[in-house]
Amino acid sequence: MHAPDVIDPTVDFLAELAGNGAALEFGIGTGRIATPLRARGISVYGLDLSPDMVAALRDRPGGIDIPVTIGDMATVRVERQFTLIYAVWNTFINLLSQDEQVQCFRNAAGHLIPGGHFVVETLVPRLQGLSLGETVRAPAFGPNHADVDEYDVVAQRITSHHYWNDGGRWETWSSPCRYVWPSELDLMGRIAGLTLVDLLPVPGPKTPESPSPYRSDARGGNEAAGVSSSAT
Repeated sequence: MHAPDVIDPTVDFLAELAGNGAALEFGIGTGRIATPLRARGISVYGLDLSPDMVAALRDRPGGIDIPVTIGDMATVRVERQFTLIYAVWNTFINLLSQDEQVQCFRNAAGHLIPGGHFVVETLVPRLQGLSLGETVRAPAFGPNHADVDEYDVVAQRITSHHYWNDGGRWETWSSPCRYVWPSELDLMGRIAGLTLVDLLPVPGPKTPESPSPYRSDARGGNEAAGVSSSAT
């Protein structure tokens, strides 16, 4: 996720959409995308729930100059509007309910200028690879490290369990997500008054084990009626 062949085309794509306007990253984290985007001359702002992640952002070159609001990307307002809002690398599916995800789209729409774009990058799970009744898969398993994914296809949840050997002591960390389907994201955009512009494959290297991520590029604005599909 930190390789130049992943970051560079992502930043190219976002910089083109931002143009001469400002960009807001939902879940800015440590600034993996925000700092190189700012280096392109884009005015970048951030929203993140974790003060620890933002502290790491401040240690990056240029990170100290990026304004960041601490809070939930589904509900917290930043007091300005943007040409581009983006949530990349599965950040969006850290919202664990459909209601929160819909509210995130609404929050994005409320921050966009007319003709602005909301970009979501997320995986599309390969459920067809699961056998009937199978709920657990191990995408990585070795003597000192293992990743185990636990599926709940009714709740549309994947909980990823990570295990690693740290100097003879086993550590573990788990992260849940609620995955979404392309048609579901499209409907969330419509509810928020946005119109789907395109679904695009994410640039960068792929392997047979890679998930199937895509970008949902929704265009909108903040008109009083909430109808922003053709605003320019």
